[in-house]
Amino acid sequence: MKKLTCTVLVLALVSGLVFAGGGKDAGSVVLNKDKPLVFFNRQPSDPTTGAIDMASMNWNDKTYYVGFDAAGGGAVQGKLITDFLSSADAKKIDRNGDGVIGYVLCIGDVGHNDSKARTEGIRKALGTWSGSTDPGKVKEGSVVVGGKTFKVVELEGKAMTGTDGSTWNANAATEAMGGWATKFGTNIDMVVSNNDGMAMGCLQASNYPAGVPIFGYDANADAIEAIGAGKLTGTVSQNVDAQAAGTLQVLRNLLDGLTGADVYTKGITTADQYGNKITPAVDYKADVKGLFALNGPVNSSNWKQYTAGNRDAGIKKSAAPAKKVLLTIYNSADNFLSSSYLPALQYYAPLMNINLTVVQGDGQNESSCLDKFTNLNNYDAYAINMVKTNSGRDYTDKLKY
Repeated sequence: MKKLTCTVLVLALVSGLVFAGGGKDAGSVVLNKDKPLVFFNRQPSDPTTGAIDMASMNWNDKTYYVGFDAAGGGAVQGKLITDFLSSADAKKIDRNGDGVIGYVLCIGDVGHNDSKARTEGIRKALGTWSGSTDPGKVKEGSVVVGGKTFKVVELEGKAMTGTDGSTWNANAATEAMGGWATKFGTNIDMVVSNNDGMAMGCLQASNYPAGVPIFGYDANADAIEAIGAGKLTGTVSQNVDAQAAGTLQVLRNLLDGLTGADVYTKGITTADQYGNKITPAVDYKADVKGLFALNGPVNSSNWKQYTAGNRDAGIKKSAAPAKKVLLTIYNSADNFLSSSYLPALQYYAPLMNINLTVVQGDGQNESSCLDKFTNLNNYDAYAINMVKTNSGRDYTDKLKY
């Protein structure tokens, strides 16, 4: 009998099998390929066309995506800018009085869906949209400033790629801003960025033109502080708490054996079995198996609402069975993920009795995450934030056995 027991144990380990705990059948065997998998923040997609990678999203019936409404966020940022300009003093905005509003644009990643959506939203709002999100592919636009219509010109749009190849790079933005200030001088009337990290990088340039309006995106803690100090004009909140709690809630629901609509409604639009429910509104899109948090504008009138420490009171400590989740973050240096998203995950995970193991990459090489995506049999579920949006298969291939 002892020999038989050892043989069964060895077979289980070689086959990549684990014994699930807390499920419908505590003695059931679960293959890694059948465990819950949630992609978050970076939606599996083609970096060129933006098409959603449904092969990754259909990896199994427990695979979902949690993020934010990218297209809606781009529109929110665009409206944030035009609302500001509509009531601004035209003489202060048009620095050289040439009747043209010139702006420079920090692009995060030309192949990233979120970056594309923000660039499109900005250009559409300012009338410079020509059908492309690529740098330089723009037309002359127009915008109302203080009751008067001005021409709008995108002086330059540039992807902020670091010397190490990392995208959304704040240091690259600092360098670019220094060059723009020298090259364009008083033709720069406004600075717009695809995220807060790059906007804050621009403000670090020693020759940043004082008083020029600058807009970011993410509502990071330092950006909110900068709005309060009058340095940053505005940003967009992608509701990090709803995203982080949503990622964990979907995992919790799947780990508790929920199926169908219960996966993306329990604890999200209706209270779950533990009495928890995310407070902010979210939207589920069945065609892409995605749960999306909604965005909101942040400026000098409401920035105090977004100060650090305001967590969702709708989520309290539950009696859910403890589960282990392996979670990857594509770049340990990413400002939004490190200063906003990860702290939110670390706050809500214990409340849902989810034990997180977090591994972080370098933002450049997928292997920096994949090489740490190991000991998979030890976990009940996985949450993946990829370096490249078309790398979903690299992770699912490791879950085949």
